[in-house]
Amino acid sequence: MAASVIGRRVEELTTPAFVVDYDKVETNCNMMLQTCTTMGVKLRAQTKTHKTIEGAELQTGGTKRGLVTSTLDESEFYADHGFDDILYGYPLIPFHMPRVTVLTKRLEKFHVMVDSRLAVQTLLETPPPSSKTWSVFLKVDCGNGRAGVWWEDEEDIDLALSLCSDPTRITFQGVYVHCGNTYHADDPKDVDALRDENIERLLKFVEKAKKRGVICPTVGIGSTPSCRRPADTMKKLNELHPGNYAFLDVQQSTLGSCSLEDIACCVATRIIGHYPRRNQMLIDCGFTGLTKQGEGKMPSGYCVIRDHPNLKLCSMTQEIGFVETVEGKLDYAKYPVGSLLFLLPWHSCATAAMYPVYNIIQNDRIIAVWKPTRGW
Repeated sequence: MAASVIGRRVEELTTPAFVVDYDKVETNCNMMLQTCTTMGVKLRAQTKTHKTIEGAELQTGGTKRGLVTSTLDESEFYADHGFDDILYGYPLIPFHMPRVTVLTKRLEKFHVMVDSRLAVQTLLETPPPSSKTWSVFLKVDCGNGRAGVWWEDEEDIDLALSLCSDPTRITFQGVYVHCGNTYHADDPKDVDALRDENIERLLKFVEKAKKRGVICPTVGIGSTPSCRRPADTMKKLNELHPGNYAFLDVQQSTLGSCSLEDIACCVATRIIGHYPRRNQMLIDCGFTGLTKQGEGKMPSGYCVIRDHPNLKLCSMTQEIGFVETVEGKLDYAKYPVGSLLFLLPWHSCATAAMYPVYNIIQNDRIIAVWKPTRGW
């Protein structure tokens, strides 16, 4: 059924529809690959923004090697399609072990991430598949305030020591930092400062571990705001793991990661009504097609309406959006009922998650349909 849209124009789509510009995705992915090559570091691409085979192929430059996922469902999905060297980038708990065991057996390289004594003990007490070891990254918190051991705590070096205590069970891969605090920056200069602070703190943790006999083969950070603004400090690392860069979004544009023109995805929506008494139009995209992320962040409401800077998506119900002007009266002659608007999302990861298929376009025609995996 989805294949029937290939070759059609965007105007023929049932709306709301998630639309992805192939050339922009390809450019974004190639730029990140080139950034890593130039700095001499490995790219381990995060897949959670798109969760598609085609997107991951672009992120890996066709090698199908070197991914980080947010769910076991993603890990299994990519394993089923010939990908390898996959890191399940989520704090390991005992409940995950049956599926982790299968993936460890299936793949040449499947890695897990830990940040707790419970996880380490679980791995030490659970025999890995025959001829395999558990391949493990230690997650470090350098200021993001989410998962990870705190970079200053000496007792967390003990956790790293435990990961090295039985090489017949565990292969210690190194340390992993998500510098997600860059998303809370007020401007690009703040992003740069937070990026460098994360790197400085991580390297201090690595040096402390080294003094106690722990060698970290991989030292990596990731977040699109930091990795789209590369600096010489990154050359002290050997791995980057951003993800949102494949699609980008309005939030990234406010952080200096990109321009609005670089954003590869949008939501196509139709105008379904004019309401002059309240100076509004209705569109067929509500919060189930866009999410309410971005509220209060922009003069244009919950998104940027492409090519219409004076329009504002001011409110949404489940299936309906309310559009008005930022200033002045609406000229309804410019916006006929049934015509399309294109919404650039504040957060592309969350918006993409609303859709079972992505319509991939070149020159305003649909050239492919990508189907993301869903679930956990």
